[in-house]
Amino acid sequence: QVQLVESGGGLVQAGGSLRLSCAASGRPFSSYTMGWFRQAPGKERDFVAAISWGNGLNTAYSDSVKGRFTISRDNARATVYLQMNSLKSEDTAVYYCSARTGSPAIVAFAYDYWGQGTQVTVSS
Repeated sequence: QVQLVESGGGLVQAGGSLRLSCAASGRPFSSYTMGWFRQAPGKERDFVAAISWGNGLNTAYSDSVKGRFTISRDNARATVYLQMNSLKSEDTAVYYCSARTGSPAIVAFAYDYWGQGTQVTVSS
């Protein structure tokens, strides 16, 4: 069992940056692959990025954020980050942190644990 708490969301102008954090508690953090998903009003929860368990050598990104967003992890702090640069209005959504055992996955149903989400709003 692992508990996840996101933070760092807010309102930012287009072209700006935000860094989301997700603090985990419970079972050893390093044993989990971590993912970020987002959900805009009236839309499905979409994959954003994922980072493999352990030292996080393997990462994956959706095409829509590749080159703008960076996922990273700090196992000593039991925290995963999502650095978001060059934000666009279409990045506006609630961002969710997730955890699973095994390799990175890009579908929400593959993840076992979820945070409550943090709102990111990008104004144009």
